Amino acid sequence: MPIVRSVVLLLICAMTAVDHSRDFELLHALVIGTENVKGFLDGTTGLAAAMMTQATGDRIECAVMVHPRRRGAIISGSSEDAVLFEGTGQGRGGGPRATALQTRTIVVVRDVCSEPGWRQYCEAITDLGCCSVLAVPLDLGSGGEAVLDFFAPETALFTAEVIEDVQAFAGIAGQALRVELRIMFAELLTGNLKAALESRTTIDLACGMIMALNRCSQNEAFDILRRASIARNQKLHSLAQEIISNVSGAEEITTHFDA
Repeated sequence: MPIVRSVVLLLICAMTAVDHSRDFELLHALVIGTENVKGFLDGTTGLAAAMMTQATGDRIECAVMVHPRRRGAIISGSSEDAVLFEGTGQGRGGGPRATALQTRTIVVVRDVCSEPGWRQYCEAITDLGCCSVLAVPLDLGSGGEAVLDFFAPETALFTAEVIEDVQAFAGIAGQALRVELRIMFAELLTGNLKAALESRTTIDLACGMIMALNRCSQNEAFDILRRASIARNQKLHSLAQEIISNVSGAEEITTHFDA
């Protein structure tokens, strides 16, 4: 799997601006060096926060909330404060992140105290010591939705130059996250298929035992198993395991598939 990740990201590199080659290298290392999407996001937000801190001269926190296709949201941040900022006040009243997702554009709040909209959000984030916010959507294609959110302790730190830099970084990060999500979906599919095969094998073994005991066809054996499952209000796979255990004396059923 690391080889596949490297090849895909090398293709991304060909489309990446030279000025941000270092960002690519670091994100590439995250993709091949982390075990899952959460680990990748932890590293990405830390990298983004460090980049923005250097660009602005003040400590910037970064958080991201990813909504993979047909999966639950994943939240990550450069620190505990960043995660707290990310989950604050963007409910009913909305906020920069929700607007960035809806409009697919960068949203800048240079001074939350003077922001006319999102009153609930601005009050909540101000109480936590945040004075300005930058929300940058990531392009994940059909893989899901995500926004990189940056939080600053001072106003007016997100200048046009800083926003231009973070937009370039977000382009690379979005492509890398696409790869990470595709790997996640592929691994989930592999796991689901393996579980399905294991379940099917257990049921087929139980049917074979029923065939031998009742001298019936496979279809008849499966119908016997199915009716018994309904009568006992027991899952078909669970009943099949019980039958095999009773006949073979083995407490666990082991199936063998190549990884």
